Amino acid sequence: MKPLQGMRVVSIEQFGAAPYGTMLLAELGAEVIKIENAETGGDPARHVGPHMLGPADSQYFQAWNLGKRSVTLDIKSPEGRRQFEALVRRADAVVNNLRGNLPGRLGLDYLALKRVNPALVCLHISAYGRDNERAAWPGYDYLMQAETGLMSLTGEPDGPPARVGASLVDTMTGMTGMIGLLSAVLQARQSGIGCDVDTCLFDVAMHQLSYPAMWYLNEGDASRRLSRSSHLSLVPVQTFPTADGWIFVMCMTEKFWRVFCDGIGRPDLPEDPRFASFGARRDNRAALTAILDAELRKAPTGRWLQILGGQLPVAPVHDLPEALDSSFVRANGLVRSVPHPAKPEMQVLANPLKFNGVRPGQSACASLGADNAALLQQEEPATPAGGAA
Repeated sequence: MKPLQGMRVVSIEQFGAAPYGTMLLAELGAEVIKIENAETGGDPARHVGPHMLGPADSQYFQAWNLGKRSVTLDIKSPEGRRQFEALVRRADAVVNNLRGNLPGRLGLDYLALKRVNPALVCLHISAYGRDNERAAWPGYDYLMQAETGLMSLTGEPDGPPARVGASLVDTMTGMTGMIGLLSAVLQARQSGIGCDVDTCLFDVAMHQLSYPAMWYLNEGDASRRLSRSSHLSLVPVQTFPTADGWIFVMCMTEKFWRVFCDGIGRPDLPEDPRFASFGARRDNRAALTAILDAELRKAPTGRWLQILGGQLPVAPVHDLPEALDSSFVRANGLVRSVPHPAKPEMQVLANPLKFNGVRPGQSACASLGADNAALLQQEEPATPAGGAA
């Protein structure tokens, strides 16, 4: 099932946020046309190693761009602009993730493009937004984690601030942008009138602060890093050492707390006044952690998963190979093979959505400029996407 089949998205994008979001659209059936500049080698992600798939392709690039078409043109040249507008005439949306001051200069906003297609949705994903003093600033995921306080909440209290190991601000910004894009496309298909949609890395990173932000804004309660990746208020919700590794336990309810204590052979703990409620356990976190450490070190992780798995929220703490080679991951189809000219059995992560129980199909991104011949011929004027037939 390809629910977005028939949608066309033209994207001027590079690296992470916009490419991740438009990749999801492509996997759901949209025709995503990636605009690249041949003179600069296309999306810089094509050249990020160490695992290359050719002179202008890499596994890093494919991880952000599966399923897309590629055309090369220079939107600053008269011919490139004509070709670009020919593509836009039949598109539902144009996406860019340029610095915030560039879409207006380059004619990529709704004001410039509505004459070509009145129903067009123009999505702008920038570092800091288009309407403030940082509009011209470049920016990337890790900078946002640093400035918005996310790094101050990550890592051990006695260590330096740490970023999340994956580019989660990029991916969350990409998904946020696609929610805005799809919402606006639905409206444009009804009204025939498009619009600009904006999001940025900084805004999305700030939004991830969630309840710690609420606590500070309303109570002046400034959250800090806690040992063992612990929850800021619920106890025990953290990692514990086992005989051969680590396990993450999440007693998010009193019921789970009692089930946990029974499972580790300590049904007495909920009756101890120090641990009888969430508030008491929070006040006595260090004492409780010492007791639970001693108990969980008595058996390996696998044994604790046999006892506790399915009874309360619990998981092994895996490294990357253990996570990707997990029998559960493989059995559920979260890794699949996608053919690539340089790697016929290229392994990729499957789309996390299912439709009627089936994950969308996937394909490799086209090589740089591979779709020029098919897409860059002059198109006849047509009814704009979303307009009346």
